[in-house]
Amino acid sequence: MLNAVQTTIGANPAVVSAARGMSHFGEHALGWVGIAAAGWLVDKPRRRQWAGVAVGAVGAHAASIVIKRIVRRPRPDDPSVQINVSTPSKLSFPSSHATSTTAAAVLLGRLTGLPLPAVLVPPMLLSRIVLGVHYPSDVLAGSALGAASAAAVLAAEKRLTQ
Repeated sequence: MLNAVQTTIGANPAVVSAARGMSHFGEHALGWVGIAAAGWLVDKPRRRQWAGVAVGAVGAHAASIVIKRIVRRPRPDDPSVQINVSTPSKLSFPSSHATSTTAAAVLLGRLTGLPLPAVLVPPMLLSRIVLGVHYPSDVLAGSALGAASAAAVLAAEKRLTQ
């Protein structure tokens, strides 16, 4: 599947460029923290929820790093796979970008009422494969972990508002 993605849509330079941009945005969940900070600054009545977006994205990212260090699955390393972006580590499972993006998208979707998980998550997952830095199972596991992280934040917010 990795090769199929790279030889079809991944062969388009514009797609690779967009995937690189997404990679930089999602690195260490910093893009999501930036969006949460902007929301926190301008939407005072919902500051707790905006803070929850940041906490959820960073917490999901941290959880993925812990799992990476336990599993220690190496990133794709085959001559047929083109690596199109640098990475901070050589570990692949789960995808931290998929994890933090899913958590942020679920929390932002809940906050805004928009279908953000459906809009934001698939492109980020696909971008990691286009860039050749993850296997499909890495991004799927990362997304599941991100959804669980978002659920934990939502449960904590519910307890705090009761």
